[in-house]
Amino acid sequence: MPFVQLSGIALSFGARDLIRNATLNLQDGSRAALAGPNGAGKSTLMKIAAGLVKQDSGEVITTKGARVVYLPQTGIRFEEGRVHDIAERAFSYYLGLLDEQEEIGRALESGDLTEKETARLLGRHHEIGETLEDANYWRREERIAEVLRGLDFKTADFERLASELSGGWQMRLALAKVLLEDPDIMLLDEPTNYLDLEARTWLENFLRDYRGAVLVVSHDRYFLDVTVREVYELFNGTLTRYAGTYSQYEVRRSQELAALFEAWERQQEEMQRIEDFIRRFRYKESKAPQVQSRIKMLEKVTPIEIPEGMKRIHFAFPPAPRSGQVAVRIRDLTKTYGSMQVIGKFSLEVERGQKLAFVGPNGAGKSTLMRIIAGAESSFEGEMTLGANILIGYFSQESAELMESGSTVEEEAESVCPFEMLPKLRNLLGAFLFRDDDIEKPISVLSGGERSRLALLKLLLKPSNLLVLDEPTNHLDLTSKDILLEALRKYEGTVIFVSHDRQFLDELADRVLELSCGLSPRLYHGNYAYYLEKKVQESGAETQPEHPDPNKSRASGAPAPAAIQNSDQLLAPTRDWEEEKARKARLRKLKRREDEISARIEAIAAEKAKLQEELAHPHTYVNGEKTRRVLADLEELEQEAERLNQEWLGIAESLAEEEA
Repeated sequence: MPFVQLSGIALSFGARDLIRNATLNLQDGSRAALAGPNGAGKSTLMKIAAGLVKQDSGEVITTKGARVVYLPQTGIRFEEGRVHDIAERAFSYYLGLLDEQEEIGRALESGDLTEKETARLLGRHHEIGETLEDANYWRREERIAEVLRGLDFKTADFERLASELSGGWQMRLALAKVLLEDPDIMLLDEPTNYLDLEARTWLENFLRDYRGAVLVVSHDRYFLDVTVREVYELFNGTLTRYAGTYSQYEVRRSQELAALFEAWERQQEEMQRIEDFIRRFRYKESKAPQVQSRIKMLEKVTPIEIPEGMKRIHFAFPPAPRSGQVAVRIRDLTKTYGSMQVIGKFSLEVERGQKLAFVGPNGAGKSTLMRIIAGAESSFEGEMTLGANILIGYFSQESAELMESGSTVEEEAESVCPFEMLPKLRNLLGAFLFRDDDIEKPISVLSGGERSRLALLKLLLKPSNLLVLDEPTNHLDLTSKDILLEALRKYEGTVIFVSHDRQFLDELADRVLELSCGLSPRLYHGNYAYYLEKKVQESGAETQPEHPDPNKSRASGAPAPAAIQNSDQLLAPTRDWEEEKARKARLRKLKRREDEISARIEAIAAEKAKLQEELAHPHTYVNGEKTRRVLADLEELEQEAERLNQEWLGIAESLAEEEA
């Protein structure tokens, strides 16, 4: 059974221990994620497993003959050859086996062999034949077409020169080549970075059926949940294994991190108390032994370290100026390029506060419709008007790449940051992966991903009431995505967005507009999961001719999704969706109150501690009035705490019922 085993791996960069005593096992059928904050060393550990980086100590043991293939995040570029030819290079490993098989054939034909040699060569000839058959070598044309199409290459693209492809499509081609190689162990570093939803879904299914082992780094939570069965986390140089799905890992890890943060805070308080004592009595001769004792205590403390990427930051938008009830109105809009119709004729109204997602295959017109709404595209037929008092914020990869300035990252963010948010700016820059020296980088030296993150942060800092976001989650890690998602869910303005992140779509969208390459778009009242459910119902209904009425419900009596012609024909939400939406609203309200109560109980505990400290001083009892006031305040706080605890218990029961 092919396997790769890392045992006791250690690697240092300068004085920093990047990896300490790491152990990892991959064998046939392994489906593992490699998690950890940015800069933890995940890519380096993968390169060690692939034999591309040498560790300082420890062993990498690979089964003899096992083929290990590593796909980096970026940096692969094919300068020569056509798309199909490069994909076919995945089978070059087998050319040597074909040559060996031909040599065996010639030796067998010669007749100058002993019976034992003949049996050995026949066995080897048969073994090579089985290897070629298992690898689908004789069906390689079919396999190449299947994988390239699965990753959204069109048949016409097969003969294109690879050098003509953009960086993202070059990486898709590199992924296709890795998948076609059918190695024993695949090490995939951010394989979904350049894939749309359809291609990600295809890759999920491919990896489910793949016989070998997979170790993957990804910032797509849904992708990880449906592909992995164990998680290795690299945290502060230590590699820890968690059995189960990625979501199960996150639940367990959040509990551990909560305990870690609590321990860190206690340690910080204790160290501060000791340092205060040292500063206060450092120059008092009578206290010299105690000061020295505390200095030694500090020296013996092993600091609890929390990487910047693990510190959770909460971000709230500047208040959205109030707009009219209708944010965007579209009437009879069509868009063509030459003779090709990209967006079929349709009408639509987007109301204030809605969160509308555009979905559809590449080339369906999602980004084009975004540009039309944002006012960056004026060549179309029909009408598109913005509502009263609309202040639009538009984000796209193209606008991010065009950002030019002589400023540093921090100065550029400061230029648009509201005054009241300036104290939090460095934390926000950290949330968008600009940490330490990164904030001093000039804009001119930023990579495309860094420009994209900075442009997104600048947009979010400006007051607006209509956000048009084209792939805002690209180049963000999971923590940053969570911060953005939390902020957008609380945002009171209107959001129109495109994303290839399944979880982001599920949790933000309350409407989905499907675009389909020249056909009229179709609107679904619900989140992305609801949209997929309706698509499944439609596809099932298409195979049932006993329901000829296209307006008759396949499942619930609601009208079937139809091309949008005017606002009267928009799809009515089903009762199930409305009930689920109401349930989620109740859950949010209960959790918000639960958080408020928890915060108040903590504040009460601090106030009580302060009052009890006052009671501990004799001077308090000199003034009878003061003593009575302190005791009365304590009694009032205790009664309030009791009331809040009872309310908290009631909310906990209600939450359990709602979540059940």
